[in-house]
Amino acid sequence: MQKFIYLLLALTLFACTTAPKSDANFISEVDQYLVDYNKKFQELMIPAAEAAWKLNTYILEGDTITSKIAEEAEKAMVEFTGSESNISTAKKYLEREDELSPVQIRQLRAILYSAASSPSIVKDLVEEKIKAENNQTTTLYGFNFMLDGKKISTNDIDKVLESSTNLVERLAAWQASKEVGRELKTGLENLRNLRNKTVQALEFEDYFHYQVSDYGYSSDELMEVCRNMNKDVWPLYRELHTWARYTLAEKYNEDVPEYLPAHWLPNRWGQEWSSMVSTEGVDLDGELEKKGAEWVMEEGERFWMSMGFPELPKSFYEKSSLYPLPPDANYSKNNHASAWHMDNAYDVRSLMSVEPNTRWWGTVLHELGHIYYYMTYTNDSVPIILRGGANRAYHEAMGTLIGLASMQQPFLEGVGLMPEGTEIDETEAMLKEALDYIVLIPWGAGVMTEFEHDLYAKNLSVDEFNKRWWDLKKKYQGIVPPSERGEEYCDAASKTHINNDAAQYYDYAMSNILLFQFHDHISKNILEQDPHKTNYYGSKETGDFMRTLMKDGANCDWRDHLNTHLGTDMSAKAMVDYFSPLMTWLKEQNKGRTHSLPETL
Repeated sequence: MQKFIYLLLALTLFACTTAPKSDANFISEVDQYLVDYNKKFQELMIPAAEAAWKLNTYILEGDTITSKIAEEAEKAMVEFTGSESNISTAKKYLEREDELSPVQIRQLRAILYSAASSPSIVKDLVEEKIKAENNQTTTLYGFNFMLDGKKISTNDIDKVLESSTNLVERLAAWQASKEVGRELKTGLENLRNLRNKTVQALEFEDYFHYQVSDYGYSSDELMEVCRNMNKDVWPLYRELHTWARYTLAEKYNEDVPEYLPAHWLPNRWGQEWSSMVSTEGVDLDGELEKKGAEWVMEEGERFWMSMGFPELPKSFYEKSSLYPLPPDANYSKNNHASAWHMDNAYDVRSLMSVEPNTRWWGTVLHELGHIYYYMTYTNDSVPIILRGGANRAYHEAMGTLIGLASMQQPFLEGVGLMPEGTEIDETEAMLKEALDYIVLIPWGAGVMTEFEHDLYAKNLSVDEFNKRWWDLKKKYQGIVPPSERGEEYCDAASKTHINNDAAQYYDYAMSNILLFQFHDHISKNILEQDPHKTNYYGSKETGDFMRTLMKDGANCDWRDHLNTHLGTDMSAKAMVDYFSPLMTWLKEQNKGRTHSLPETL
């Protein structure tokens, strides 16, 4: 304490005897600080990203060395980003915010945001958090999923849930997919506590508040945005839910259930149901099977290039992990698809397990959306630390937008995945889309967001994790467990984002809203085509528009950016309008049927 008083006195005397710097000197000082920060950030980012990459792509049972290297690399990174010096310097400069340029202010705020995840003022806590996060990753992706006494992959589980009509088989696969939650429950509670304490050191209320602040929202504002999204799509989701109950009951030759049993649905979490529908005249799985996984990957790149984007760097194919591991591999890898910007410059990679089917076709285009976003905002006008999406939902929207476009008839005919002139049931095609894009909203903006809000902002008791999870599933999705799921389970933790990308799943719901706004603009104002029948392929004008959305990265205010390029705020109107013909059809189909979901949420 005495040393602190002496230091304070010395600083006071220095301040009294030193003339204030001129504005030019101050701006020059800030600029030099930011140049140095960006350079050091990138220098430390590369080994941290490489270590994390190996941790996700080469999981070897009993290997503690890789995890240790990842911990050390991340520790070096966070010691810099969370240093007391960077925190105090950024705060000091922001006290004179009115003298700074917008790009300087954005960088200084980004520095404080990065610091909050691992501030050095709670160094021991940060080290404990890093270790806990790496342990959770190892547990999640090193878990052996077992079915009938045999080790299976998550792809195998997905295939059962997408195609089997045997409810006994489906139940066994669904239950197998949730066993990992038992192993992760204690770790999730520990991570919640560590994450909250860490960001609270920089005056955030909790980890949820920290994450939503990246949008310029308070927690309450974000929750209101999400609840409004759910209200906007609820009438359509309610009709989809009723249709699904009756359709699946007929498929399984069962009585119509009051709510949807989780194992009846074609997805482990019930987050998208599109494989319930096979569009007449469309056999994408069959066509893709003929072409192979490598064609899926290469055609995805050709699509982006047709719009005027460059070819992927050779290093992308050399360094990425794109396909499933061979059956005799002595290691495993993270099976969740992801895109990586290793150095916030030119090293871009993707982690996938591509197979030649419809699901992976959409996934490949989605992940390449991230990759091309990385490549586009890697330009001299965007500093290293601002090379991110205008907001996180923008990033997701770019990939998902192309996923939507890639499933429309004119595009499919153009790339040879559908014979020209194929007659398809347009309502059926729209239904398939709704079972993806609409169904995700109650899941993403409802279940996931409400659960993580309660987890972090309300310190949800570990003894109520599973109860709260299933209460939310029933409320927002109308989904119930096949049987009693006690607190020995932690079904929420079976979802990777709960562990690794915590408190930001609303990004996906917001991205679905944004992508329909982008698609509406492209189809009507650029292509001049029916939004349900577009073909982006070869449209350089579409590519130009997408580049204008991408090139600024996070070096902009996302709400101003949206208004500048679309002339509107974020709104579900374009999405609701797109599906209005389907709403009419569903109401006709559901006449005389009972709805188990209330009229209003």
